Amino acid sequence: MASAAPEATGEKKKLWGGRFSEDIDPLMEKFNESLSFDRRMAQEDIRGSKGYAKALAKTGIITDDERDQLVEGLGKVAEEWAADAFVVKSGDEDIHTANERRLGELIGPVAGKLHTGRSRNDQVATDTRMWLRDQLVLLRGHLRQLIAVAVERAEREVDVVMPGFTHLQSAQTVRWSHWLLSHAAAWQRDDMRIADLMPRVNTLPLGSGALAGNPFGVDRQALAADLAFERVCPNSMDAVSDRDYVAETMFWASATMIHLSRWSEDLIIYSSGQFGMVKLSDAYSTGSSLMPQKKNPDALELLRGKSGRILGTLTGFLAVMKGTPTTYNKDFQEAWEGLFDTVDTMSDCLQIAAGCLATLSIDPEAMRRGLSADMLATDLAEYLVRRGVPFRETHHISGAAVKLAEDKKCALSDLTLEDLLPLCDKFEADVVDIWSYDKSAESRDTEGGSSRRSVLEQCAKLRRYLEETEGEVVPY
Repeated sequence: MASAAPEATGEKKKLWGGRFSEDIDPLMEKFNESLSFDRRMAQEDIRGSKGYAKALAKTGIITDDERDQLVEGLGKVAEEWAADAFVVKSGDEDIHTANERRLGELIGPVAGKLHTGRSRNDQVATDTRMWLRDQLVLLRGHLRQLIAVAVERAEREVDVVMPGFTHLQSAQTVRWSHWLLSHAAAWQRDDMRIADLMPRVNTLPLGSGALAGNPFGVDRQALAADLAFERVCPNSMDAVSDRDYVAETMFWASATMIHLSRWSEDLIIYSSGQFGMVKLSDAYSTGSSLMPQKKNPDALELLRGKSGRILGTLTGFLAVMKGTPTTYNKDFQEAWEGLFDTVDTMSDCLQIAAGCLATLSIDPEAMRRGLSADMLATDLAEYLVRRGVPFRETHHISGAAVKLAEDKKCALSDLTLEDLLPLCDKFEADVVDIWSYDKSAESRDTEGGSSRRSVLEQCAKLRRYLEETEGEVVPY
């Protein structure tokens, strides 16, 4: 005698349960579920399902009336999620299962027609791409705000000079604005990278089925247009197994966080008591539980620390993907928590960075105190270059002048013309003019250099870039 069907006995049916006769291990149920984290894609799952219902109706597989029932019912499910009134039940292993189960409760058996020709394989890929493209728009907006803050400060504080460093050793005189724009240049590349990434994220997998394609003639181009995708995935097998867009997002985040981490490290150093060149706002600092005098740059340290977290997520995800066979594998579920955490962390970090930069104060006098005459050694060499001496010779002559100042226990700028002439007969009385930090910075007047004109030109270029690309940052 045939056993009763699950629906006849009141048991809950799995979407995939027809082939199985034994109950699933409760631990496996927990191990397998993803609703606890993929529920954040509820609205995207519903939007994609509405689009798919319309596409099915165009093929004649469902009637227009059935399409309307599906769309109306999905709208009610969306309202429940929006009102935080959706009731999760046992067996809701993921957002797709939960939404379809609730849809059936609302509109009856016609809900079962929604999944015709569709698999959770192409469904989840569609949902995540829809979710991610909207998140990338928001992240790009935060990143561009950080760039805008940097440009505004660079223009306003262009006349402040400070030490520039290589190997963390005092090197040459630069402008504070020039240092600031060095980081903004990296952030601009990050903005370019996210713009380049967006079209590959915004590619439609839906209509690929489990792996082999859709047998009902769904018009994928029309479906893509309806769901605001730029194009469709060109191969159904690749479509359901492609997670490059996840890896690329994680790489973009990693590169951006490396830039934020290096920026943070600079400011942590510059804010230390030994430097005292910048001071972080109280809003982004904490104190010590033991030492009342302490003001710790915790926001910057957390930015530096979270870069490691983002890098680790990328590395872990690539390790998950590297050995998976074609096409879909449940390993891919490991992508989502890392992706969600990456997006959340980047949102926080970019906004915190912008807040730190907008509110920190600088001490121009402390910056100037950090300058030392030996940082003008290159200027001394360049003085002789202008008098026809080959640079390789002037480099050695300037080095000898530095050694002479050390031996005399005086600053390089305290050497007299009489001290310098034995090193090279090209020195003249006007050599004293090079002992100026402002002139040193101003002398490097090439494109991208540290002169006032060049720095303001860099600001203008960044402003123009932000204006010209503003139209790209639009919601889908």
